[in-house]
Amino acid sequence: MSLQNEPLTPLEGYAETAYRADDIPEQSYAPQNEMLRGRILETRLPWGSYLGVNPTTYQYSESWFQEYEYIGDDYHDHTMINEGRWSQYVDENLGAIYRICRFLLFLYSHGFSFILPGGRRAGGGVIFTSIAIFACLIVTIGQLFVEEPQFPFVLLGVPLSVTALCGFATLILYFWEKYELRFYKSNRNWTDELAFCRRTGIVKTSNGDFHFYEFDAYIEMTVGTQGSQFHSLKVIHRYPHRSQLPHTKHPLEFSFTVDGSIAQLYAAWDMLQRYMDVSQPLPDIPQVEPFRHLDPTTKAYDEAGKRGRPAAYWRDLYANSSAEELKALREAHRVEVDSAAWGGRPDLMELSVPNYRETRKGEPEDVNAFGRFPWKAGEFVDRPDSAPPSEEVANRQNNDDTAR
Repeated sequence: MSLQNEPLTPLEGYAETAYRADDIPEQSYAPQNEMLRGRILETRLPWGSYLGVNPTTYQYSESWFQEYEYIGDDYHDHTMINEGRWSQYVDENLGAIYRICRFLLFLYSHGFSFILPGGRRAGGGVIFTSIAIFACLIVTIGQLFVEEPQFPFVLLGVPLSVTALCGFATLILYFWEKYELRFYKSNRNWTDELAFCRRTGIVKTSNGDFHFYEFDAYIEMTVGTQGSQFHSLKVIHRYPHRSQLPHTKHPLEFSFTVDGSIAQLYAAWDMLQRYMDVSQPLPDIPQVEPFRHLDPTTKAYDEAGKRGRPAAYWRDLYANSSAEELKALREAHRVEVDSAAWGGRPDLMELSVPNYRETRKGEPEDVNAFGRFPWKAGEFVDRPDSAPPSEEVANRQNNDDTAR
């Protein structure tokens, strides 16, 4: 992975409010957010100091190419991320009754099908049919111990009915997966009204518009009913008195879902920052590749030959690679994300928020170990002091610009 030794200068096409890591304005004191009490926010992720590593979920998306091929020319408006906005909400032109019926159909097809989506693992239908057959066998065996055994032929209807029920669910799931994109293109529209907007540096919400630099990223842990732990990335507004959701005490926040270790959550935050930072090219991920020429900074970056990849690199990779080859690339990328040096980086926001260092959360002494073996991560430690923005930007890494 090569270094980007010089910060890019964005061309015309961005608003004055567009976010730049080297030009974050001075902000007010960060209040102690009482609304976050009771939540297990294990660490607050640092601003700046990009590593240029994208999460595997976005770098090697299993559904991306299928959507891209089917949607075709309309992909720009029907995808979650384009060169201008990273949408956070799907606006469906559907009635409430239709939504309820679709939800029930989804539960039935995905819960009773013999296979799970993708056809790789057995689904609930196998369990239900097995139970029905087992019950029938138990009753049949019980007849061997009576004086006049009679096979209860009526019981055959139970496993046959369950098999038919689950078989029909499997059929529905098959057509669901095959034609879901048709529904997606016709009825689902990623809205621009609830999104992270690159050209303006604004996060648009139903509760007002806010600057991107007013948010902080946390790793939140939730505990399941059986003691299992789940981690997620939460991007939470730093000033809740300006953005508290109406009729609730919940802060304004967004969730980002990625698969794998905690290091993947660090990578997701790294990618979101680079997406919003107009001094950086767009993250080199498949979803935004078709729109790189529409973003001024990215266009200049690519035309200067700094990307180091053909214009249709991801499209051709997915079109010409087998499922096994993509799986191998995906697993290799997971290793790369987990081995990146996520820990020990300064937090650029300390230079803009007076009490930011005092209100922050520490990070695991060994982030990578925490991602794989939380019990071996050691204690939580403070980050080093942040360097001036000019030095910070000069040492950023390019976003995965070496072709594999």
